[in-house]
Formats: sequence, structure tokens, C-alpha cells
Amino acid sequence: MKNVRLISRLDIKGPNLIKGIHLEGLRVVGSPIEFARKYHEAGIDEIIYMDIVASLYGRNGLHDIVASAAREIMIPLTVGGGIRSVDDVQLAFRSGADKVAINTAVVHRPSLVSQVARQFGSQAMVGSIEAKRAGVGRWEVCTDNGREKAGLDVVEWAREVEKLGAGELLLTSVDQEGTRKGFDLDLIAAVSGAVGIPVIASGGMGKPEDLVSSVEAGADAVAMAHVLHYKQYTVAELRDYAQRHSLGVRTAP
Repeated sequence: MKNVRLISRLDIKGPNLIKGIHLEGLRVVGSPIEFARKYHEAGIDEIIYMDIVASLYGRNGLHDIVASAAREIMIPLTVGGGIRSVDDVQLAFRSGADKVAINTAVVHRPSLVSQVARQFGSQAMVGSIEAKRAGVGRWEVCTDNGREKAGLDVVEWAREVEKLGAGELLLTSVDQEGTRKGFDLDLIAAVSGAVGIPVIASGGMGKPEDLVSSVEAGADAVAMAHVLHYKQYTVAELRDYAQRHSLGVRTAP
């Protein structure tokens, strides 16, 4: 039975936890540190902090937030957004991150994946892929939080990111993100079938059934935002549902 990780994704703008639809129309939800603490206490497996405007403004501003969270939270923390160099990665780890998720910078400079993997280990390098539908069974890579098209085929790019040394992929459907209509299962199946590293499904989680269907499509982990932020479901409820449907999730603390 596949071990499935339940991950809370916290999108950050400035000091605030925000949520949008299709990575746009951002609305302030609350304090990213308080929400991370709450999810940790509820038994979430991992947390992803993503600065969603960092690449746009050429900066990375999560270090204080991550450092504060790392002092209290004893589960893996992944940091993404605005990471452009090995020095940025080093700073993220010094702040308390366990992994980095990089999208825009590696599209422009793929060798960064190999540099990070060699220096810190492939387990620390998460290839972040923002995917937008480009036809039947086709998706295009986007950068800058879904704003720019990169002209790359998602499945081919996923293979390349794995080859360069990434230890896992964070696969975000721009079309489904924030809609609560479920994951892009065809996208998950296409990418997970093309690579041998774990795939984190992100974008579209709306109900417990979506968790099961994403794993059946090939996901190894599920990143959730809206369903947790707005208290539609608790971590315990989602974990119990997964266990009842024979998914190998961690036993509740």
C-alpha cells in the first residue's frame, strides 16, 4: 500500500496567508504562523510555504515566517517562491526549511536543480511545476505564479526535472487551483506515469473523495489549502476518510 502524505499548502503574500482562484484574486486568510501551528497540532504530515509574489518582485521574504514556524513545528517544511540561487537555498535552510520548491528559476536555468541536488541532496530539491491545459492531454508549464507561459510541455519538463536531480515534484494545476472542483486527474496520471519520483498533487481539493481520486491517479501526496483554511474539513476527518478507503496514511498523533 502506498504511503500517502497529507500536506497543508500555505500561500503567502507579505506577512499574510492568502487564498485565490487560479492563483489570482487573492484574499487574506490570516497569520501563516498561526495556521501552520494549528495544522501541526492537528496532525498534518508536512507544510509548504509558498511566497506567490516573490518571483514577480524578484525577492524572497519568507525567512522570518519560516524561522518562527521552525521553532515550534517538528514536521517537514518546504519553502518556495523567489528562490533563484544556491545562496537563496542555503538561506532557506538556515531559516529552518527542510526542502525548497523551485519553479521559475529552474525554467530559466535548469542547471540550478542539479546544483541544489548535489549540494544539499535530491530529497531537498522539489521541482515545482505550474501546469495549464493546452489541449486534450496536453499541458504547458507556467512561471511567475501562473502568470507567464514558458513554452514547455509539462510531461516532458517533469522528466527533465527528475533527470536533473529533483527528489519530488509539486504539481499544481492552474486551471483547478482554488476552484474546489477536484484535481486534474489526467494531469496527475500523465506526470506520475512519466517519472519515478513522488508527485504532490496541488490545486482543486474540495472534498475527501478528491483525496482518494488523486492517489488513484498516481499522486504520492496531496497539498490542500481551501478545505483546511475555511474549516470545511479537519485533518482528522480527511485522514479517517483516507484510512477507510485503504490509503496508507500516517496514524493520527
